Amino acid sequence: MKFAKIFFPSLFVLALFVTACKSDEEETTVELNDFSEQAETDDELISEYLQTHTYNYEDFQDPSLEDREISIDTLAGNNANKTPLSEFVSFTEVAVTTPEGEEINHKLYYLIARQGIRTGDRATIVDSVYLAYKGTLLDGSKFDESAFPVWFDNTAVITGFRHGVQYFAPGNFTQNTNGSIEFSDFGQGLIFIPSGLGYYANAQSSIPAYSPLIFSLNVYTTNQADHDADGILSFDEDVDGDGDPFNDDTDGDGIANFADIDDDGDGVYTINEYDTDGDGIPDDTDGDGIPDYLDNE
Repeated sequence: MKFAKIFFPSLFVLALFVTACKSDEEETTVELNDFSEQAETDDELISEYLQTHTYNYEDFQDPSLEDREISIDTLAGNNANKTPLSEFVSFTEVAVTTPEGEEINHKLYYLIARQGIRTGDRATIVDSVYLAYKGTLLDGSKFDESAFPVWFDNTAVITGFRHGVQYFAPGNFTQNTNGSIEFSDFGQGLIFIPSGLGYYANAQSSIPAYSPLIFSLNVYTTNQADHDADGILSFDEDVDGDGDPFNDDTDGDGIANFADIDDDGDGVYTINEYDTDGDGIPDDTDGDGIPDYLDNE
């Protein structure tokens, strides 16, 4: 088993809200490319990369090895006969809405080198994750890294990161008498993000515009979030059930329900009209089939 030993005084306190790249980096905006064309270009670049590169998958086939870290290399020389990344990855499609209101699907690739043992505790796109990571470009240059684990609020990171992290389960942990935490059997893998799910035309200090990104992850543990403290988990405020709480805004005030203390805009806080009788069922005072906290009448 692999162990990560760190000191963390309160495991379930969200210690840090950060983006996948440092927030104080200078941004430069360039002319916008056509979103659909750029999505195709990025997918071609990532597909080529997946076909011409491999990783140390042998290390992850032996559970007796402890300190395993993902290492990517080209399919050349001693690696010429190895299996390419393309044979290991899965993908999902994530829609991005353009300024003109058009939805463009982007392919997000992910590779699970080792799945965490707590498969039922995978974070949703609005939960928090405690992980270590490294971010690189397709040319191998590193733009960001945290070798020591940090908390990420998935609502505050780039789209591709939060959608990719949800496929990795966390591991087990024990707390020692000195306050340090030991993790074992945690999820490890890679996410390949097209620029449309990253920074797109907004160049960062070490990320050129329109750059696909690669993140290597060790996912240690997760925490379910209730961003507006209304007693409803943020993911459960996905009213339309499409898996994306970001597009649920019942009162149309521009604030998604998971961050809105008054979901229906009737002047009564959601926490005060969600389940006042405590029976575990959302109240529906007028019996119209719409829970009170979503019913402004």
